[in-house]
Amino acid sequence: MKRNSPVYLMTFCSVAIAANIVLGIITSLLKLPFYLDTLGTILTAVLIGPFPGAVVGALTNVITGFIYSMRDIPFALVSIAVALITGFIAKKFKFNVITAIITGLILSVVAPLIGTPIGIALYGGLTGTVSDVLVMALKNAGASLFTASFVTKIGNNLIDKVGTCLIAYLLTISLPAGMKSTLKGYSAKIQ
Repeated sequence: MKRNSPVYLMTFCSVAIAANIVLGIITSLLKLPFYLDTLGTILTAVLIGPFPGAVVGALTNVITGFIYSMRDIPFALVSIAVALITGFIAKKFKFNVITAIITGLILSVVAPLIGTPIGIALYGGLTGTVSDVLVMALKNAGASLFTASFVTKIGNNLIDKVGTCLIAYLLTISLPAGMKSTLKGYSAKIQ
C-alpha cells in the first residue's frame, strides 16, 4: 500500500480505534481503576492532528456503544476533548516526555470535568471498579455525588492519562521515520 494513499491513513486510524476498544474492554473486564481506552486517540492526535484524533475518539465510543454498551456513546465528548487538547498541544510544542506529562496532567482534570456529569447521569456516579469504594466513602462523609465521583476520577485519570500520554510518546519515538513523516504529511493536508 502506498504511504501517500488515503487507505494508509484510514488503516492507521482503524488500528488506533481497535487499540482503544481492545484496551478499554480489557481494563473494564479486569475492573482496573484506569482506562487506557484513549491511547489510539492520543497517538492519532499527536501524529496526525487534533481533528483526526477527535474522529478516532468519537468513532471508538460509537463502535463500542454498538458492540459493548450504548452508554459508552456519550463519553465520545470526553474522547473528542482528549484528542483536541492533545493534538493542539502537540502542534504547538514538541511532544516529548515533559510535554506528555503536562498534557496528561491537563487531561486528568479536563476528562473528569466532562465525564463525571455523564457518569452520574448514566451510572449514578459509580463505575463498577474498586474506586467505587472511595466514591461511597466520600459520599458518606458528606461530599456531593459530583465531588465524590469527580475527585475519584481525577485520581484514576492521573494514572490513566499521564500513563497513556507517556506510552504514546514512547510509541511515537519508536515509529520508523518514514511512517512519522507520512503521518505528518497527512496532518499538513488535513489541518
